[in-house]
Amino acid sequence: MTSSTTTEQTPSTRRRRLRAPSFSVQIIGSLVLGVLLGWWALSMGTVDDGTPEGGANWLTTTLDTIGSSFVLLLRTLVPPLVFTAIVASITNLRHVADGARLAAKTLMWFAITALVSVAVGIALGVIMRPGQNTTLDIADGSEPSRTGSWLDFLDSLLPANFLGLGANTSTQVAESGSVTASTSLSFNVLQIVVMALAVGIAALKVGRKAEPFLTFNRSALEIIQKILWWVIRLAPLGTLGLIGNAIASYGWDLLAPLGTFAAAIYIGLAIVLLVLYPVLLRINGLRVLSYFRGAWPAIQLAFVSRSSIGTLPLTQRVTERNLGVPSAYASFAVPLGATTKMDGCASIYPAISAIFVAQIFGIDLSVTDYLLIAFVSVIGSAATAGLTGAIVMLTLTLSTLGLPLAGVGLLLAIDPILDMGRTAVNVAGQVLVPVIVAKREGILDEEQYRAATSEDLFADDDEAEAEAVVEDAQAESRTPVTVGAPTVTGAPVPEGTDGDRRS
Repeated sequence: MTSSTTTEQTPSTRRRRLRAPSFSVQIIGSLVLGVLLGWWALSMGTVDDGTPEGGANWLTTTLDTIGSSFVLLLRTLVPPLVFTAIVASITNLRHVADGARLAAKTLMWFAITALVSVAVGIALGVIMRPGQNTTLDIADGSEPSRTGSWLDFLDSLLPANFLGLGANTSTQVAESGSVTASTSLSFNVLQIVVMALAVGIAALKVGRKAEPFLTFNRSALEIIQKILWWVIRLAPLGTLGLIGNAIASYGWDLLAPLGTFAAAIYIGLAIVLLVLYPVLLRINGLRVLSYFRGAWPAIQLAFVSRSSIGTLPLTQRVTERNLGVPSAYASFAVPLGATTKMDGCASIYPAISAIFVAQIFGIDLSVTDYLLIAFVSVIGSAATAGLTGAIVMLTLTLSTLGLPLAGVGLLLAIDPILDMGRTAVNVAGQVLVPVIVAKREGILDEEQYRAATSEDLFADDDEAEAEAVVEDAQAESRTPVTVGAPTVTGAPVPEGTDGDRRS
């Protein structure tokens, strides 16, 4: 008699075959769909709302709401995430040799990459001469309402309150003459970093008495990270709204008068991202493809969201989970980089922009001026840490060189389009430096780095949940049961063992 075996499809097998596309495929699909919806919204034009320029149509409004809501959710989680992660990292650095040396080398690599990036920007500004290839008139310029200052660094370091919160009040006057005031809260990540460092160091000094607080902090961090990844799973939807709104709101018509300038910026960003960073990786014995494969989710989200702070949770995630940087180090280096590591906004952009402004106003720059641009780009990013936008960094550069601040107004029309590329390079650098430092210090999980992929970005969480359920079940099965007899733990206790002893 012959027997044949048949494989029966179980429900779990069918579920595996019908599972959703991978995270990276969802992101790419959302990008494509967002571009299509953005062009559709752009072709619909504006609606008549009584203003000369008109109002946004329903599709543009919908895309804007989806994208801004996603970024808002991410930014809401940044303060508690940064605080709890850095406090935990300070205590965990006890187990990482030479934590102070790690911090010093991180800052050193921040400076090295910034210096090379600004050199690229200066070279492109001199070669492409964007200020002499524009149809803009000097009269179109206007001075910005906020300028950068070297004292901003001290202001950013010293928190006004324990939470690092600030309040901005704005007033609006209606046609009827009524005045309405609104107040919005904002947070300064650098101040939160400073406070978390102080609390973490103090906890180490207190010793055993701080253990309950550190245990609470670790639990809070786990809870925050769990909520965070519920939000991150919405990234494809957020990407659709962000890229769609960007195209619908700005289009590409604004690029015409500043085509050479915009091209110089994006060429500079491409050189830094696709040439400089790969060279640094290869010098340090790291595979370039693994880096981009692992960092891609954060770079992509930075491009569409235009927010290093909003991308911070995902940046830290890919640095740890995809690229193998120890959590104890990454939770310190990544938040610090989000406030002070800006190769796009603080190096490429101000260098080319300063040269553009000088050229359009007919001002010749000397070698000393170029050296000043490099100095401001390397040191100035710390001076503007905690402030929003590359415009503040640009005003600091122009002020230091004595160039007209009115030139800033000439660039504002296309700033959102440029900001997408700038932020993507910022975040790519914020991932790169911890990876390089970890490799040079011998603490990088190189096997995890070589296997880097964005496909299983959430796999560890799913496995952790399953393991937690199993551990809870095992703990329950090991719970002692007392029924007026010797303690029973699931198996008889032989005589003469410790289990038979009585106090």
